[in-house]
Amino acid sequence: MTGVEGPARTDPVAESRSDPERLGGRYWRLWSASAVSNLADGIVKIALPLVAVGYTSSPVLVAGVAAAFSLPWLLFALPAGALVDRLDRRRVMQAANTVRAGLFGVMALAVALDAGSIWLLYLVAFGAGVAETLYDTSAQSILPQLVPREVLPRANGRLHAVELAANQFVGPPLAGFLVAAGAAVALAGPAGLWAVAVAVLLLVGGRFRVERDGRGSLRADIAEGLRFLWRHRLLRTLATMVGVSNFVTNAVFAVLVLYAVGPGSAIRLTEPGYGILLTTIAAGIVLGSLLAGWIERRLGRARALGVSVVAMAAVVGVPALSTNPFVLGAVFFGGGILLAAWNVITISLRRRITPDRLLGRVNSSYRLLAWGSMPVGAIVGGLLAEAFGLRAVFAIMGVLALTLLLGMLRVTDAAIHAAERDAGAI
Repeated sequence: MTGVEGPARTDPVAESRSDPERLGGRYWRLWSASAVSNLADGIVKIALPLVAVGYTSSPVLVAGVAAAFSLPWLLFALPAGALVDRLDRRRVMQAANTVRAGLFGVMALAVALDAGSIWLLYLVAFGAGVAETLYDTSAQSILPQLVPREVLPRANGRLHAVELAANQFVGPPLAGFLVAAGAAVALAGPAGLWAVAVAVLLLVGGRFRVERDGRGSLRADIAEGLRFLWRHRLLRTLATMVGVSNFVTNAVFAVLVLYAVGPGSAIRLTEPGYGILLTTIAAGIVLGSLLAGWIERRLGRARALGVSVVAMAAVVGVPALSTNPFVLGAVFFGGGILLAAWNVITISLRRRITPDRLLGRVNSSYRLLAWGSMPVGAIVGGLLAEAFGLRAVFAIMGVLALTLLLGMLRVTDAAIHAAERDAGAI
């Protein structure tokens, strides 16, 4: 059973219990901190490869920055999940953002003093990635401790909406403009935003350490979450499919900047133009989040997931067929809609069929399989581009993405219904 330590007067849900429709001031302060922090995240994921291009034109080295940033999910996802179940989640979020602000502040200063390098960028990306594993895991887990359970769906929806808008919709084009203003500016911007988020989190108040029935070892906690995921055929299949999907998308987007940006590139976009192109995916994701329920009702869950696989293959494969930014943007937008439907359906399903006491650790185990492939994909994308050219990367990954349809042989409506029935969710 989970709860919040401390005296009753600091109970984070106390201010909203008397009015079930009211989310409470603490919630809105968390909402604000998440908006600012996710805006920084959205800038970083576009700014890092754009800054890297200023140091090297090697596809392998540029892709290596994305690999360094995502590698911590492969190395630290499991211990991050177990630690978050033991520590005060708000303080973990503050510490993680403090580290990220410091790292990017140092990198911005180094660039301004002409002391930066691709290797220092690697180090900063890796350190920020480690902090991200702790921040994201804590952020996913803290909300039930802030609001009453009866308003949790509404609170989740509003928080997800602002995170999505900041990370996917506002951050990418803003990153392009910041890079155009200078690499130091592009790196200092996220540092400042993370610092603001730390300050806002200070205003949330309360303690957010989960009550535990026992004090088992960290290894035992990790093992319990892993066992549940691995023995659950449906969850294991979905996690594996997401792992392959992330491998494919990271292989493509780690090198897409070389294909898209600059007068000598195939698409010949400016840095702001590249940010706008990627925003089309974000716009599709925002719309898809709103339409996910309708898509699920119209197609059924299994069929909607299958169509999402085809959409993802189109997104990663279309640059091999066209260099027209309007064609790419249209495909990215449509793909974003269906990718959002995949996320909404699978995340909701995972929450319904996983016991509450295991949800944090199962989430981190799921992310190990799902996100641990990202650095590998980025490296493979760079190596393939070096050996065969950029178009080959897009073509190969588009075909590989289609093989995920084989996973749909296990992810059927009958299998989903059976998993929910076994978990007592229906």
